[in-house]
Amino acid sequence: MSLKRYLTPSLISIIVLALLYVSGIDRVLAGSNSHEVNLKKYAEVQQKIIENHVDEISIEELYKNSLRGFVRRLSDTTLTIQGTPLDTTFTDVNITSLRQSFTNFERAYLFLANNTTVEENLDKRIEDAITAMFRPLDPHSVYIRPETSERIQDEFTGRFEGIGIQFQVIDDTITVISAISNGPSDQLGIRSGDRIVEIDGDSSVGFSEQDVVRSLRGPKGTKVTVGILRPGTRHMLDFEIERDEIPIYTVDSSYMLDDVTGYIRVNRFAATTHEEFTRAMRDLRQENMERLVLDLRGNPGGYLEQAVRMANDFFPRGTTLVATESRHARFTSEYRARYNGPYREIPLIVLVDEGSASGSEIVSGAIQDHDRGLVVGRRTFGKGLVQQQYELPDKSNIRITISRYLTPSGREIQKPYKDGREKYAYEIYTRDDSASGDIHEFINTVPDSLRYRTTAGREVFGGGGVVPDHIVDIETASEAFVLMRRNNIGTTFVRDFIDRRGTEFREVWEDRFSDFRTDFSWSESEQETFMDRMLEAGLVVSDTVTTVHFDDDNNLYVNPADLDEQLKSPLGFMKADLARQIWGSEYFYPVINDEVDPTVNIALTLWEQVETLKAMREEALNGNMSNAW
Repeated sequence: MSLKRYLTPSLISIIVLALLYVSGIDRVLAGSNSHEVNLKKYAEVQQKIIENHVDEISIEELYKNSLRGFVRRLSDTTLTIQGTPLDTTFTDVNITSLRQSFTNFERAYLFLANNTTVEENLDKRIEDAITAMFRPLDPHSVYIRPETSERIQDEFTGRFEGIGIQFQVIDDTITVISAISNGPSDQLGIRSGDRIVEIDGDSSVGFSEQDVVRSLRGPKGTKVTVGILRPGTRHMLDFEIERDEIPIYTVDSSYMLDDVTGYIRVNRFAATTHEEFTRAMRDLRQENMERLVLDLRGNPGGYLEQAVRMANDFFPRGTTLVATESRHARFTSEYRARYNGPYREIPLIVLVDEGSASGSEIVSGAIQDHDRGLVVGRRTFGKGLVQQQYELPDKSNIRITISRYLTPSGREIQKPYKDGREKYAYEIYTRDDSASGDIHEFINTVPDSLRYRTTAGREVFGGGGVVPDHIVDIETASEAFVLMRRNNIGTTFVRDFIDRRGTEFREVWEDRFSDFRTDFSWSESEQETFMDRMLEAGLVVSDTVTTVHFDDDNNLYVNPADLDEQLKSPLGFMKADLARQIWGSEYFYPVINDEVDPTVNIALTLWEQVETLKAMREEALNGNMSNAW
């Protein structure tokens, strides 16, 4: 008989409630019984939600949802639930306090532990209960499992410990895309194209990406031996690698677009983002940058403090940057520029799209509301909620929405979420394919209560993301590009090209990246090879095709007259991927912006609008407000 058979409700209640109400939810000591940990975890989650969530939450609703989740995936399908503490009909159930909720759930937990006829994984059932508890909350309040928490923590602290490679699993084999500069692998000479076929003497063929991470990451100072097959060599190469701290960069790329225009792309707001941004700006200024394109497309946000610090750099001291609003006074505050921003005079364009959320919307919202620069692109995601993260006894975490943020004009960016999490997440895919059509449709539905004015008097809108000042309506991905990515043709094509011609390519181009950007193109024979692979994957080229389309079997039909245009973005993407694998990740974006993405080039034509906006702002600040735009 397992230990659970000897546990009684009174004993568990004494343990858990004492911890909750006497010690204030201190951490459970290592080695404590898993039932204690599970029940304490459940109680702690409920208490954190009730005490911190931005909205008033019904404790009874939390309890009922958690019990439904607890029994939803029971292993014991023969267990009778009706009329037991597990009964989810909730006859005569009236929960009005945390203590009542916990006591009822404890009875259900111990009933299952003591009555199931199969070995029930109660750790998983508690996770099911907690996940269900979050269901009626906003979509950004979530439970994060222990195995996921560490990876997310690494991403947002800006570093992890490992061997320092970027990789992909191609044809069941770990393939090095690039060795991170100055990392342990780079210092040993591991390079793009190497295949890792053994880890510590055991075959790694067939590993999933999760298997690779588990095997290659580890504490700084520990060692791992990898066996590598390198194209052009006959024998396996063994490398003993000492793990080290590896930075995870949030500035993807920074370079000069022309003689006076700098470009910086930021992929999220992590602990090191402002430091990276400052370093990139310093380097660009040394190249005589006079104006900046800040690319926040696809940036989902991150740390509020880092977004505020970036915004501060563009404004004089005392400027309102963002405010947070909550039912809790401790989570309600206003953030103003704490110093004179070093870039407060530099002409600025900010690029956004439907993937720009949270921190990206804080930065772009402040820039737009103060008419500080031009926001260009597509309507942003619409996430205007702020989360606090809390660690639980088993190293899992919960994120709870504690406040809403308001841009300087007072507008709330958050889009509606009352119709459920799935509809909320997929809302961006239901928008009009045309950016201008989407924005026209959105603006027509915005009530007067969500219409605001910028410093210069321009109208801006709340309730559904940031609407750009200049809309970019051009799609960057063709249907052929979708077919290529869906079948992983581009990555394998570039990988094979480097295997066959990598030495020759490096001899010609390795010291000539600038020339590569302007002069390199795929040869006719390489394009024919690529076309053969596309045809094998379902590309059908026919004079009878009137419109480019996919059929139900995901075959792509293209008229020969449309073929060149269709192949432009796949060939451009592969050129950018080639640059990434030869020179490193930061070289991907200069090429993708040249070859595939027109948004940056469109932005370069808009500097007159930036100057007009500056004049309007100055006129407004001087007391002569104008609504012309």
